[in-house]
Amino acid sequence: MLFEIIKSIVFGIVEGITEWLPISSTGHMIILNRLLPLHVPNDFWELFLVVIQLGAILAVVVLYWGKLFPIGLRRPYIKRDTCSLWLRIFVACIPAAVIGILWGDQIDALFYNYPTVAAALIVYGVLFIAVERWNKNRAPRINDLGRIDYKTALFIGIFQLLALIPGTSRSGATILGAILIGASRPVAAEFTFFLAVPTMLGASLLKLAKFGFHFTHTELAILLVGAAVAFLVSIAAIRFLMNYVKRHDFKAFGWYRIILGAVVLAFFLFAG
Repeated sequence: MLFEIIKSIVFGIVEGITEWLPISSTGHMIILNRLLPLHVPNDFWELFLVVIQLGAILAVVVLYWGKLFPIGLRRPYIKRDTCSLWLRIFVACIPAAVIGILWGDQIDALFYNYPTVAAALIVYGVLFIAVERWNKNRAPRINDLGRIDYKTALFIGIFQLLALIPGTSRSGATILGAILIGASRPVAAEFTFFLAVPTMLGASLLKLAKFGFHFTHTELAILLVGAAVAFLVSIAAIRFLMNYVKRHDFKAFGWYRIILGAVVLAFFLFAG
């Protein structure tokens, strides 16, 4: 049991870093499980991959509580701007929610494998570099969250559909989409963080509903420890990314994805 708990700490660290950086958390988790497998049933492993994200979600809520909580606390009142932001976030969630509910299991069955992960890492790495070069001399037209209207939010949500393919990166897909639409890098990253809250919470609840709440003590400990570590690491990762994008573009992440995708492909081809 102790060794499995230690493994869950490692998984929590990887989840906390890769969930927010545009480098594919699912892709890294698949690779890590091949190198350091959790000895748990397959259905619990699928649940663990999703529910560990709850810790990462909590980091967003804690860091951005002032922007996300719709009620003022000193003098209770409804914050209209925050309510409007949540409505736009929910609009952006619609495409992935519909497709995920209807065909999520089929998509996982078809694409949850190392060739798909490797290909997605490389393809979207190339896209990050190409989009950043194209965007180099363009002035963003969306420099704050308030300028993301419902139409723009829906388009960003459509880009989030790409993340249903393992290895794509949910944050990577939405950041790329937001930049293409005209958002600045900080706005694209911040909206991606907020969009993750209902998206990942919904996915986690669906997995829990399918799996049930009948955990062994070991399984429950693995979930709780993994989520707690993901929460702590996510706080650092989110702060790092927001500071990074104020001074740099995303090309470095593109190159990282290409190199990692090539390594993954070579590793699984030659390691069997």
